[in-house]
Amino acid sequence: MPVPPARRRFARSAVAVGAFRVVCMLVVTRYEVPDDEIDRFRELAAEAVAALSERVGCQQVRFGRNLDEPRLWVLASSWRQVGDYRRALSHPEVKVRAVPLMYRCIDEPSAYEDLLTWDPVEGVAEHVSDLA
Repeated sequence: MPVPPARRRFARSAVAVGAFRVVCMLVVTRYEVPDDEIDRFRELAAEAVAALSERVGCQQVRFGRNLDEPRLWVLASSWRQVGDYRRALSHPEVKVRAVPLMYRCIDEPSAYEDLLTWDPVEGVAEHVSDLA
């Protein structure tokens, strides 16, 4: 059942909409990887993607390489709420399988709240900031 526009427009938590979800937290970690470490780095990334994707509240995990600067990589994940992400990080499987990759990330803030989202079913949704 579709979410009424008034409720969807200011959702604070994830709302299922067809096959898509409006998520409320995005985590982006970036990496700079020397050429001679790429194979091992990709192995670590595969383990991290698997470990994160198995946790409650994880909506999506993506891993990729920058097209213009091939030494730059990204791991991005979407979460239903910040608590789900924090609980995932403290889970033993994530500590063993994802943290070895995450220790290699560029030291910068990585957690973002969703303010505007789009999906092909519902279009644009605006979210109230938890910081406001």
